[in-house]
Order: sequence, then C-alpha cells, then structure tokens
Amino acid sequence: MPVGERRARLGLRHHLAPPALVAEGGAGGVAAVAGDLLGLHATDPSAVFMQAIARMAEVSVDDVSAALYDDRTRLATYGPVTVADAKWWSGWTAADVKRALSVVGPVEVAFDDSGAPGWVLADDIEPVTAPEPWAVLLAALDQAVMGWSGREWFLGEHRGPLFDRSGNVGPTVWWDGRIVGGWAQRNDGEVAVGLLEDVGADAKAAIDAQVERLVTVLGERRFTPKFRTPLERQLSA
Repeated sequence: MPVGERRARLGLRHHLAPPALVAEGGAGGVAAVAGDLLGLHATDPSAVFMQAIARMAEVSVDDVSAALYDDRTRLATYGPVTVADAKWWSGWTAADVKRALSVVGPVEVAFDDSGAPGWVLADDIEPVTAPEPWAVLLAALDQAVMGWSGREWFLGEHRGPLFDRSGNVGPTVWWDGRIVGGWAQRNDGEVAVGLLEDVGADAKAAIDAQVERLVTVLGERRFTPKFRTPLERQLSA
C-alpha cells in the first residue's frame, strides 16, 4: 500500500481533511467526533477491555477482542496497522494481538516503505479518494499521532523537536498527511508556528489560515501542555 494512500486514510478517517471535517456546530457533529475519539484510543486501553467484560453476561475473550478491533472501528479508522502498532495501542503481547486479529479476519497488505506487513478489514482494501491538500494544527498527544508505534510514514525525521524523552508528542503542524512542524501558544495568546521543512507558499498560506482560526477559537484561553517538548518550549518563550 503506497504511503500516499495511508496519509489519505489518516486525513479522512480522523476528521482532519475535507470532506471528512465535521461541519461546525450541531450536536450530531460534535457527538460523531467525540465518539470516534473515545472509541479509537484510551489513556489506558486495558480499562476499555475491562469495561467491555464487566458489561457482558457471558464473557468471551475472543468476542471482546473482536469488538475492540472491529466494532470499535480501530482497524476501520487506523487500518492498515502492523502488529507492532496494535501491540502499542492495546498494551497486549504480540501473541494476544495476533490472536485478536485472527478473530477479526483482516487482510494482509504490503507497504511500499516498510518490510512489516499491515492489516485492514476485509471490506476495506479498496483505495480511498485522496482529499485536497489540507493543513491542521493538532494538540499535544493527539490520537492521530499517538495511535501508531511506527510513525515514520507521516513523521519523517522530525521526532527530536516534537517529542519529549518519554515519547509524548507535543503540538504538531500538518500538511497533506505529514507532520511538517510544531506550534505553541504564547502568554499573549499568539500562536507561534515552527516549520521544520520548506513546505511552499500554498502550504504556508493554509497553515496561516489554521493559525488564525485557532487564535479565534481559543480567544482569551491560555494553556501549557503537560508534557513539554523542545520545539514547543522554544516557540512559547
């Protein structure tokens, strides 16, 4: 599977790129995004597993595993994922992940930039329609970044400035399915952007528009990420 296809899926299925962006306002739109975020990633994935077991009259580990990977749209939204990705997200052993995947019955796909195979749901093997180039500013620890163990296909060589020593990601700037920089809010409310590569005039204009939107939405609110990263510290000074 080409890396461009993986980036297109990320943008569309994580509500980052048009037309997948949820329309402003309306309870339905907010609920859709909140539901996806809750279903896709948890601070302690084992808690999600235990919550499912507690609500089942007759507990079947295989059924719960299938629900977590299929019904909760993990593979549908993150697919294709590697065993390492699923192991990272679930906290399970590689053997447990492979067993859970066997219950779901996914299809193996090859990547053009990695030797490890990926897995997608059997009804999700057709390419998606790539969205128009998109820009977005994501907050620290956003699930679009943290949901994978292998991030090279969208992170490139930018890990150093954007992650702390424990592996927590800071605020990121995206262009067309790739991380191209970081951002920070200063004490006066300014949102400062630090690009880590030359993205071109069109990308810069789109990023600037996202900065303006974020400043408007935040208004007088000020915040500092719990986990400080090198670029975020530099930009917020």
